[in-house]
Amino acid sequence: MPPTHTALICVALPGLAISGEQGQLTGRGLEGFYRGGRRLLSRCQIRIAGREPLAVQARMTGADQARFVGTLRVSPGAGPDPDVVVERTRNADGTERITLHNAGPRPLRLPLEVSLGTDLADLGAVASGRAGPELPASVHDSGLRWSSAGGASVTAHPPPADALASAGLLRWELELPPGGTAGVELRVRPDGAGPLRAVGQAATSPFAPAQAAGDDPRLAALLRAAVDDLQALLLRDPAHPSDTYLAAGAPWRCGMAPAEALAAARMALPLGTRLAAGTLRTLARSQQPGPGPQAGLIPGPLRDAGALLPPACTGTEATLLFPVLLAEARRWGLPEQETQELLPAAERCLTWLRTTVGDGTHLPDPQPGGPVRCETQAHAHRAALLGADLLDAYGRPGGSELRQWAQAARNAFRTGFWVEDRGGGRPAAALAPDGRPLPHLGSAAVHLLDTGLLGAGRLAPGLLDKVQTEQLARLLGGPAMDAGWGLRGLGTKEAGHNPFGHRTGAVRVHETALAVAGLAAAGYDKEASGLLRGLLAAAEHFGHRLPEMFAGEQRSAGRAPLPHPAACRPAATAAASAVLVLTTLAGIRPDAPARTVTLRPVRSAPLGEIGLTGLRVAGAPFAVRVSRLGLAMVEEAANGLQLGV
Repeated sequence: MPPTHTALICVALPGLAISGEQGQLTGRGLEGFYRGGRRLLSRCQIRIAGREPLAVQARMTGADQARFVGTLRVSPGAGPDPDVVVERTRNADGTERITLHNAGPRPLRLPLEVSLGTDLADLGAVASGRAGPELPASVHDSGLRWSSAGGASVTAHPPPADALASAGLLRWELELPPGGTAGVELRVRPDGAGPLRAVGQAATSPFAPAQAAGDDPRLAALLRAAVDDLQALLLRDPAHPSDTYLAAGAPWRCGMAPAEALAAARMALPLGTRLAAGTLRTLARSQQPGPGPQAGLIPGPLRDAGALLPPACTGTEATLLFPVLLAEARRWGLPEQETQELLPAAERCLTWLRTTVGDGTHLPDPQPGGPVRCETQAHAHRAALLGADLLDAYGRPGGSELRQWAQAARNAFRTGFWVEDRGGGRPAAALAPDGRPLPHLGSAAVHLLDTGLLGAGRLAPGLLDKVQTEQLARLLGGPAMDAGWGLRGLGTKEAGHNPFGHRTGAVRVHETALAVAGLAAAGYDKEASGLLRGLLAAAEHFGHRLPEMFAGEQRSAGRAPLPHPAACRPAATAAASAVLVLTTLAGIRPDAPARTVTLRPVRSAPLGEIGLTGLRVAGAPFAVRVSRLGLAMVEEAANGLQLGV
């Protein structure tokens, strides 16, 4: 798999443009323009007066655009200073602008050559090294065309003076007066397709124009990058174009991943409920029909769980997240009609839960002989309590049975899953098929702190008791789990720890954000603040555009976090995590049906004063400010929305 950590990945789905730091598209690795998972152009190299520009800067200017700057010395006797500046602006929509600027005192006549090529390969073939050779080109309109495998073309404006299909070459003679500029625009398109209409660039966005400000200037950049990334990852259900949802991440997972789509939509609720509604409607249409034991299940692929556990079923996670997202979206202001339309799908998820649990107190792994996972019990318990709350709100049966099971699950978990040791104990990662606890400590335990929002600003009870919660907070804030940049996937003292392991030691941004939110909600400000500061420091090194994960090496003076070469960036859950951690600082807990909002800010104010504007609660703009003393004040809210206590 080609590495992604040094790539500049421009995203406006279904379009991608992936570049190296030199700016030239060489056809190596992942480089190229993509649409719908197919590489339309793999090579785009420029030469000016027979030479390649010297690359001096490459940077992202937005989620969908990168800018590359190079220089040349073309005038004899010009000395050490370059006299030509070359700028390339590359967009995920398939356009590239090449601009030459004459910085010298004399007019210049410069030949510009652009060498193009493609293999029209699928992204999967590119990733596995099976892309194949470049295809032959033909001259087409004002550019070149490749006619195999569906076909693609590059057109240029202004048209080139020469086009040589056998070499894949376009050529111009550009006149540049002193201080003047000249440029060429290239447009990459699939055959029969027009300009890319990215979902995230539609006239109406599902995201409110949220902004952050305060004593720490990194907050504004973090939220701005997060919203840009979420916008870039939007997809639309082709059969129901009003329903949008988030792709899991670029470049590897540019399609629907149910568990990640639901988790990201849940964390993004402060930006509005439209994304949640579109995601829920899209996944409701994928539910397994009944009758049968799988009725109500939302299908999902297996996810690697590291060397210590077999792969986990993301379909189980998605099915349990569905009623939770619906219940919480209603609290944030999802209209009653939309909630009621989605209620039957949520009921089917809850029926699947009760059917699968049967007379037991734990939700088993769907694979025969699989383990009983800690995080699955947390998801199931939360779904039961928030689902019961939702059923009661609409006079539907089943709420009391779900609460009774949740109570039994709490009692069983607090004894069966808690492993006593000389350090104070820990929750087991899972129970083996024979009932033996697997005691390794990993970030999956943070899901025990994510209990969910009920009415009147109350959080649902968790599976752990008060003493166990305090011990878990101590463990998560300790050096074995806290890398100084965020939360490791597996503690450093555990067998199989690997700082680059997807689930065995890398810092996963989503679970770090859940830890920050859960610890803060439980009153453990010190541990929450430590993880929050670490994550903010890591984000700064990543240009405030957080990847889904990075290496869990210990932070030390003068070092930067190590990128993971296979991480998606942008990633939906990482971007939405920024929204979660910032709104956690203000402790916003809305109850739109009751027309109240409760504020439970982090009292220690770890980042000083912070202001959040442009959020949405109860369908209206919402703004809040938290002082350096940890006191929160609502600055804008919907008419009639009362401050809860």
